[in-house]
Amino acid sequence: MHHKKRRIICIGLAACSLALGVSGCKRAPRQASAVGFYFDTVVTLTAYCEQSVLDGALLECARYDALLSKTIEGSDVWRVNHAGAGRPTRVGEDMLAILALAQDVAAQSGGALDVSIGPASALWDFSGTGAALPDASALAAAAALVDYTRLRIEGDSVTLPAGMQLDLGAVAKGYIADRLAAYLQGRGVESGLINLGGNVAALGAKPGGEAWVVGIQNPQSDAGESIAAVAVCGQSVVTSGIYQRGFDLGGVRYHHILDTATGWPVQNGLAGVTIVAPSSALADALSTACFALGIQKGMALAQRYGAEAMFIDAQGQITYTPGMRALLYGQ
Repeated sequence: MHHKKRRIICIGLAACSLALGVSGCKRAPRQASAVGFYFDTVVTLTAYCEQSVLDGALLECARYDALLSKTIEGSDVWRVNHAGAGRPTRVGEDMLAILALAQDVAAQSGGALDVSIGPASALWDFSGTGAALPDASALAAAAALVDYTRLRIEGDSVTLPAGMQLDLGAVAKGYIADRLAAYLQGRGVESGLINLGGNVAALGAKPGGEAWVVGIQNPQSDAGESIAAVAVCGQSVVTSGIYQRGFDLGGVRYHHILDTATGWPVQNGLAGVTIVAPSSALADALSTACFALGIQKGMALAQRYGAEAMFIDAQGQITYTPGMRALLYGQ
């Protein structure tokens, strides 16, 4: 289904948070919030509970960052990437769970999602410090190493062939959002929002029973303007788009969603894909895979997993799964 682009000013997650009532953590009548910088993004947590609960959740963020970052020496990902060809590396249950999901989505998507993208992603700099293309021959050689089927997982050990590198950026934040939700719920939080740089997980509904309204950014406009919004309860909303990390050069937008076959950014006419699913990890993985697959194949993949999807093309046209239409706010 399609409709023309609409302009909706996003009220923002912080404004949504102010609408919280007092039935989250029952012992505390006031809203608590915590902000930190982890996973190369701003983390914002909001709920009605003791401040110490959210402070503890931020400590969990630091723990997961140290565990799953490819750049932090000693992390599970770093150890696997530096173990040497054919050497098995024991990893924790968190990384094993992430890899199990990623490998499943990789198989179902024909490799559109591939956590062995590391050799190719390492040649790109989307940090905003400059606009430069990698050497084409080096990128081609790196892309030839990307092949999720060669990743071996046996028990609690992970083994990579020579040259292969893992990059969990397409799924780790979603997994962490799920774990943070479980952490908060285990401490009495019934209603709140977890925002990991646009990966949004809603705990339950608002205290009054209303759904959370999450704006979906217009990928062609400045931050703060939405092209649509969805109303969700106990679900996650994850968007992958060309605006998040990238640069413009020679009239072309080079962004962080890479074609696993070539190592170059996917150029298929899409500007953004939003996934709504109970699992933030699944929504995170699908947002990347569905973007890479394009509208038709991406929609089929999302529905195969029981998720809802919205596709925004470069002209602002929106296509969505039938179930997504019911979630659209203000329709």
